[in-house]
Amino acid sequence: MEGGFEAVSVGDGFTTRGRTVTEADVVNFAGVSGDFNHLHTDAEVMADSPFGERIVHGALVFSVLTGLVWQSRSDAAREHVVAFYGIDRMRFVQPLFIGETIHGDVEVVDKEPTDHPKATGVVRQEVAAVNQDDETVLSCEFLLLVE
Repeated sequence: MEGGFEAVSVGDGFTTRGRTVTEADVVNFAGVSGDFNHLHTDAEVMADSPFGERIVHGALVFSVLTGLVWQSRSDAAREHVVAFYGIDRMRFVQPLFIGETIHGDVEVVDKEPTDHPKATGVVRQEVAAVNQDDETVLSCEFLLLVE
């Protein structure tokens, strides 16, 4: 999106750098969100569960993913993003465990002009959070308002 909406093409894409989700991330996210569900916070209960251990909050995986995608954009590309417009088709495909590393895979799948007062169009991106074993743990579509 270096040149804005007109410069974006369906099929454009990129891969973000990786980030390991830590124990501190999970504890801090539980505190900020208020989500102290045993799935994320009780190691004893989860040791006897089908997962065998605690899992990372899906909302935390999504939050980390949005950060990785934003950090991967150049300053020029960031200047053209008017707003994060929405999310479609979000699915938590499989669990992420504490200590695992994710990166984001992003591809433009559609773009359409809009009548928005600040944006030229909406860019739809297929986005996946992929773990260190190259398995998708979260998939969704980001919608961006772009000038």
